[in-house]
Amino acid sequence: MELGVYGLSAKATLRPAETGRLAALAEDLGYRSWWCGDHVVLPSPRVPESPMAPEDPILDPLIHLTYVAAVTTRIELGTGIVILPQRNPLVLAKQAASLDVLSGGRLLLGVAGGYLEPELAALGVPLSERGSRTDEYIDAMRALWNDPAPVAFTGKHVSFHNVDANPRPATPGGPRIVVGGHSPAAFRRVVARGHGWFGTGSSPDDLARHLRGLVEAARVVERPAALGQLEINFMQVDPVEVTATAAAQYADLGVTRLTLYPLPLEDTDDVARFLERHAALSPS
Repeated sequence: MELGVYGLSAKATLRPAETGRLAALAEDLGYRSWWCGDHVVLPSPRVPESPMAPEDPILDPLIHLTYVAAVTTRIELGTGIVILPQRNPLVLAKQAASLDVLSGGRLLLGVAGGYLEPELAALGVPLSERGSRTDEYIDAMRALWNDPAPVAFTGKHVSFHNVDANPRPATPGGPRIVVGGHSPAAFRRVVARGHGWFGTGSSPDDLARHLRGLVEAARVVERPAALGQLEINFMQVDPVEVTATAAAQYADLGVTRLTLYPLPLEDTDDVARFLERHAALSPS
């Protein structure tokens, strides 16, 4: 099991000096992946389901990770997650391929359908279409990354033909797709289209429950052999402090990457101390 860190594209940790300092520290301490979230806009005033207040700053994940790529050499760069249906899939495919090239193949492209209706509506996406758009956009991006030119794709939400997009990603087949979510539909999407799953919870018991959902999805959805064994990425969000006992339980449950979230992100020194305290958690 590897360790990752999440969320350092927001609040007090987002500026260049802080990003450079914390990214170098994480890499030096042996963290293997660096993840960030995605909100283009937030509802104002805040609604109960919103994870952030509208005044909380958060950077665009692809731009943030490009900066992190430039100040690191080894750490994987993950979006956890990009709200895919509110992104143009051709533009995102170009951005992801560009970052994968510039980082030497370190991108993990985490995607999900989103759930915050005011944000989706502001970007012109009906809440009822978020699932079908997510599935279709993954397929469209993979066509651009992999199909011989001229590339064509026909779907309900996006169609194109006689195009090409270069450079292709550095990673053969394109960046690894990590699908987030905890619903039955999300689990089916993970099995059918994801190299990995990105989930959250409060304990190993939460993870075990989600894993049962993935097993059930695998009974009804065929997994393409090209995707390989499913990678399990999990983030404990409450409490944010992860004990050695919990870390060992996550490892026993088959977690590939245990991602830590050093909230409240109000002070970079506190975040640095959090990373130092947790650096020895990986059983590997």
